[in-house]
Amino acid sequence: MKQIKLFIFSLTLIALFTGCGMSTALIANHNQNSTQVHLTTNNFKVIEKVSGTSEVEYVFMIGGLEKRQLYENAYSAMLDKAKLINSSRAVINILKEEHVGGVPPFYYKRTVTVSGYVVEFTR
Repeated sequence: MKQIKLFIFSLTLIALFTGCGMSTALIANHNQNSTQVHLTTNNFKVIEKVSGTSEVEYVFMIGGLEKRQLYENAYSAMLDKAKLINSSRAVINILKEEHVGGVPPFYYKRTVTVSGYVVEFTR
């Protein structure tokens, strides 16, 4: 009986002290237009790495935005930082990362980060 109590106590401690978080990362092509770029010569330079983040919190599974809206907000924030308007720049190698942490179903937080590299074409 004492071993069973010790086993249950150990399982409870393990459950209480483990982290409750999950992360994923996806590489996606958001550029769905038909622009063709020939990279046979050195006609571009990498300017910077830009990223955008969006997060939402849930309490008792209530609140926040949909997952799709989170991605759109993060992607929009990244494009704002890239300053693509009236320039010969493009964002390449877009990476989407998602982290979910907290103690579901009581409280959890979902954070979405979208990042990519800005290249500028010189010729």
